Amino acid sequence: MGTISRMTTKRKTKKKKFDMHFDFLRHPLLPFGHPTHVRLTIALIGWVWLAGALVAVEPAGSAQNTSGLHAHDFVIFTTVFDNRGFALFGARVRVRRSEEKKFRWEGTSDHSGELAFRVPPGADYEMTIEARGFKTQTRRIDSPKENRAELTIRMEPQSEPHAEPGAGGKP
Repeated sequence: MGTISRMTTKRKTKKKKFDMHFDFLRHPLLPFGHPTHVRLTIALIGWVWLAGALVAVEPAGSAQNTSGLHAHDFVIFTTVFDNRGFALFGARVRVRRSEEKKFRWEGTSDHSGELAFRVPPGADYEMTIEARGFKTQTRRIDSPKENRAELTIRMEPQSEPHAEPGAGGKP
């Protein structure tokens, strides 16, 4: 009878790729294993990121900048409506100081008919509002001690020349 010989081979254990790449995170004196250390490191990084995000967020009460560059500016807030009371989109609004000839600020009303200008306080201003199909209007604004003026403008339609009856539209 023959003997059966067993061949014993030693299995080679491969080091996991995860362990190879993150060995620098493991401290030799830590009492717990590598996966726990990685999880704790990720948690610590998350907490630091969250704390930084919370510190960087501006509080809701400080939406108006009272200590910044434009803290003392005068705001002219304007809403433009047509003759039927609808918001007028695309109205051209220009603002200048009353004693000047050149307009310094210019804007166009949005879909809500609104626009605003930030101007230096302590002067009188003149605002001109123009829109296609409407008469041009001018308003005078004096910047009092308050920091805001709210204007509501109702545009008047241009008067169309009356056609003679029976003219048929031909000259």
